[in-house]
Amino acid sequence: MGRNDLARHALGDIRPMSSTEELRHTALDALHRSLGATMTDFAGWDMPLRYGSERDEHNAVRTKAGLFDLSHMGEITVTGPQAAALLNFALVGNIASVGVGRARYTMICRADGGILDDLIVYRLAETEAASSTYLVVANASNAQVVLDALVERSAGFDAEVRDDRDAYALIAVQGPESPGILKSLTDADLDGLKYYAGLPGTVAGVPALIARTGYTGEDGFELFVKPEHAVELWQALTKAGEGVGLVPCGLSCRDTLRLEAGMPLYGHELSTSLTPFDAGLGRVVKFEKEGDFVGREALTEAAARASQNPPRVLVGLIAEGRRVPRAGYPVVAGGEVIGEVTSGAPSPTLGKPIAMAYVDAAHSAPGTAGVGVDIRGSHEPYEVVALPFYKRQK
Repeated sequence: MGRNDLARHALGDIRPMSSTEELRHTALDALHRSLGATMTDFAGWDMPLRYGSERDEHNAVRTKAGLFDLSHMGEITVTGPQAAALLNFALVGNIASVGVGRARYTMICRADGGILDDLIVYRLAETEAASSTYLVVANASNAQVVLDALVERSAGFDAEVRDDRDAYALIAVQGPESPGILKSLTDADLDGLKYYAGLPGTVAGVPALIARTGYTGEDGFELFVKPEHAVELWQALTKAGEGVGLVPCGLSCRDTLRLEAGMPLYGHELSTSLTPFDAGLGRVVKFEKEGDFVGREALTEAAARASQNPPRVLVGLIAEGRRVPRAGYPVVAGGEVIGEVTSGAPSPTLGKPIAMAYVDAAHSAPGTAGVGVDIRGSHEPYEVVALPFYKRQK
């Protein structure tokens, strides 16, 4: 997402289904079940948590390639002569400066500066000389909130906001072998496709928006296609990846992959109680852009506060022992609570438990001594490190 959204089983956020709820199913639902996937309710969708070993799926993405169904993400199309102006007003980023075929990570905030969601916005090829088209991709759990906010904020703009959640299936292939797998199925210029860029093309004969984006810390692609083409595309990618170790991957390993890569997850590192400056992501707020935007005044004040009195800082924590921290556990030093864990899990790549946490600025420097996590009354020692825990070699 941004970026984006994943199974929170390790973080305790998967909710039980009530008797009145009906889960939504992606176009790949029957295929997941045929592969023996363990399914779970995530943001109202029945999604694959894992197919076999979470660790094996994680390691496949780090060393070879993994295939993900991300069709639960929320796609919203914004089009019209004033589409860019609307998005500049509705979001904190400078969307008007995004070139055709490029994408930008940004956020949508409330008037008080609180983060409603983090987003990726793609500027698609122009269809009319005076009209621009953007694809806004929201986290599954926030898609309706984002849609409602964009519709409300579109008043007075010559632009249309369209709910396209049912118009797309989204399949991601991630990992070092992903460019080779995709090249065998498309004549699109993948070598020329930069990170955070997208181009229309065909993959295995299926029309797709091919985006070089992802949420794993690895090179990879996200493919937006019509739902009726999803099974055909998944099967073609599976066949193309047979010789190089491609495996289907669930939302569980997506969590550990993004955690190792230091990528925030809405509901954990991001929330309405935090501004982008509180989250250490003030860089996404573009005060210099033309015109007003929702939250400008509150965010100006938040930026000033952050420069004068630094808020808690998001840091990495690596365990010295084997006990795994979870979201909400207190971070302690000298007998005092100095922060809180936002995400935690065993790291297959590092071979140790890791966590992200907001801690007081005085304890945020890498190597700060005496920091621990209170795990059920026991203060377990942790090393403070800079994020990310893992960065791929390019």
